[in-house]
Amino acid sequence: MDDKIEFKSLKELYERVKPALYSKQKEVKRLGLKYVTEKDIWNYLVENVWKTKENLELHELISDILYANNYDLNEYAMRRIKEYKESEELIMDKDNLF
Repeated sequence: MDDKIEFKSLKELYERVKPALYSKQKEVKRLGLKYVTEKDIWNYLVENVWKTKENLELHELISDILYANNYDLNEYAMRRIKEYKESEELIMDKDNLF
């Protein structure tokens, strides 16, 4: 009996694991790491953990979410905020040229 769950899109998969992402975000916030969002957790795992893995099962994804290192998630979120601010500064500098 093969009871594999298959997802048609990343959005569908994201919606399926969203309760675990929410739970992890709440855990991180309780530690005082207030800038980490559910999307940060998802993107961190996609970019750093899952990109080299194949044929992951749902329980593996959930486990990776729940056991992701809180401080690595915070560093990822802070790096993303810094990159965003730098890109905004570049846009503002270009606007001031004219």
